[in-house]
Amino acid sequence: MANLEIQSSRVGIIGVGNMGEAILAGLIRAGVSHELISFSVRSPERKTEVEKKYQVKAASNIALAKESDILLLAVKPQGLDELLAEIASAVNPNAVVVSFLAGKKTALLEDALNPKQSVIRVMPNTPMMFGEGMSIISSGKNVQESDLEYLRRVLLACGKVIEVSEDLQNAAAATSGSGPAYFFAFVEAMVSGAIKMGLSEKVATELVTQTIVGAAKMLAESGKSASTLRENVTSPKGMTAEALAVFNEGKLQDLVARAMQAAADRSRELA
Repeated sequence: MANLEIQSSRVGIIGVGNMGEAILAGLIRAGVSHELISFSVRSPERKTEVEKKYQVKAASNIALAKESDILLLAVKPQGLDELLAEIASAVNPNAVVVSFLAGKKTALLEDALNPKQSVIRVMPNTPMMFGEGMSIISSGKNVQESDLEYLRRVLLACGKVIEVSEDLQNAAAATSGSGPAYFFAFVEAMVSGAIKMGLSEKVATELVTQTIVGAAKMLAESGKSASTLRENVTSPKGMTAEALAVFNEGKLQDLVARAMQAAADRSRELA
């Protein structure tokens, strides 16, 4: 197995969509040399765009599989079987393989590649593109601490990192991986509500966006729990209390819990 070092390890990224690009940017922020990074994408236009923007070279999937010390898989989960059929026999047995595919277990990759292959599973989320992501790591049975340390350094350049046992990946994915979409849906609902009360879409969007940004900053930096912060802004029988009463009547907590469970169940099905 590889002893990964930022200064010398060759990195291959298969799939450079939004998430793959965020990972690529994170590699560069973490100090990985452009010369050590290669990638593959299907679209010739996208290939040219990524090469020009990041000054890294494209290669075939097979070349990346053979030559990479750390091979990052950032394709859609539905495309994994096709990809493994293409590259399995070519993957460097000493490489660390990192999967960013929802629902796909490390054991599946170990079985397809090499029983001794070092495989790490990561569930990222889209704020990674702005350096504020949340990445959830689970290790396969062959992973060394140096493998993890390399990956932590890269992912910390994209936000924050936690490690969980793989049996908790589905729950973590339903919380963090899908979490930004829950947030955006709530923002949409708030903007819609403001418009119905007479505000323009522009004003409503600015009000909601800054309110949410400010509230998130308070939660991240005040050291207080969400419950405490909610209580602090809720005067008895005041306007906020009236709004929260409606949420309670609609069983908001139950609704959110059911939605998250549905996401976790789907992640399990993708395996």
